[in-house]
Amino acid sequence: MMAAYQLSRSGKKVTVIEARDRIGGRIHTLNNSSFSSEVELGAEFIHGNLPLTQQLLQEAGIKYYSAGGEMWQASNGKLSRRSWDMPGWSELMIALDDLKEDISIAAFLENNFGASQYAQLRASVNGFIAGYDTADPEKASTFALRTEWQQDDEEDQYRISGGYGHLIGYLETQCKANGVEFLLNTWAKQIDWTSSGVKVTVQNGDLYLADTVVIAVPLGVLKAGANITAGLAFEPSVSEYEQAIQQLGFGAIIKLLMEFKTPFWENGDAEKIGFVLSDETIPTWWTQYPIASNILTGWLGGLPAYAKKELNELELLELALQSLANIFNLTLSELRDALIAFKAVNWTTDPFTLGSYAYDTVESKDARNVLRQAIAGKIFFAGEYLYEGPAMGTVEAALFSGNAVAEQIINLL
Repeated sequence: MMAAYQLSRSGKKVTVIEARDRIGGRIHTLNNSSFSSEVELGAEFIHGNLPLTQQLLQEAGIKYYSAGGEMWQASNGKLSRRSWDMPGWSELMIALDDLKEDISIAAFLENNFGASQYAQLRASVNGFIAGYDTADPEKASTFALRTEWQQDDEEDQYRISGGYGHLIGYLETQCKANGVEFLLNTWAKQIDWTSSGVKVTVQNGDLYLADTVVIAVPLGVLKAGANITAGLAFEPSVSEYEQAIQQLGFGAIIKLLMEFKTPFWENGDAEKIGFVLSDETIPTWWTQYPIASNILTGWLGGLPAYAKKELNELELLELALQSLANIFNLTLSELRDALIAFKAVNWTTDPFTLGSYAYDTVESKDARNVLRQAIAGKIFFAGEYLYEGPAMGTVEAALFSGNAVAEQIINLL
């Protein structure tokens, strides 16, 4: 969307081939009668003061607000405010600073914190990597995580008033005003770049011709190869690029949206509760604080999400209810009676996504350098996986990549 927006602003004729029946991809704000207000099936937060995201929101006149709230921890049947004084954390950061050569975070922990007294630290780090980065510790880059942890600002978290869908709606409106054509329920199956231009064959056999093509397919689909539903083939083959794609990390996620009759989590001292972390099957939960709401969101990421990706919605509901029952010392019958609405969003099995968002592996830097180079000046890759920095895996990263590839094409043409 960002690439189409910038290219069309510069006077280029742009067609967007979109596999879904809607615009937005992993941004999907749902407004229906099941929930009392809008809910975010995908992206939900602005993780920090991010220039492109906030610039677009200001340009569109869309308001956003601080998504604060207290962090709580559920452990051994007790719920309490989370202490950030994690045993061994200072030692961990010192060891990270001393690291000279990148390795996986699993190898780093084993080399430096493998002793039994660090078991809690290892569990906390791996839990955070799964929950926040949705990553596999055996593949995740220690250098990238070091950058993330050193620059993370917990205070700067925002939500968009009315949801991220407003931002997508603004981009779509602007694109259409600039003459952009959108082809919904259509997905590319083959890119032929043997001639002077590029030929794109879609799933129903139709053919589209262009001077240049931007491949903005989610990394999970690219990694899965050409033989899946939304798989993409190149003619002639682009083996160097395909190898680079395999070197990048792409996580797994299942998001659970629940609305109850009352906000039972606000009992006692927990009136400002924002997030709850636990060791339950669905370990991470958050509220809509500071907005008064009865909606609670569950989050299962990384390898634990991948292990449960084949569960159906009823099975996921049972896991969610049992996790909440354990965290808040409630019975399953109490929770079932209080439940008004439920939706499980399994991005990991979505055929047009096949996962959550990118994370850095040890090989990611070199792989990105390959993928940022246009193929014969005609085929360009764009996506949040090409971003390098502390905002990786976010909407900001996607906007940054789309902006960069548009600039690259404009300069070339």
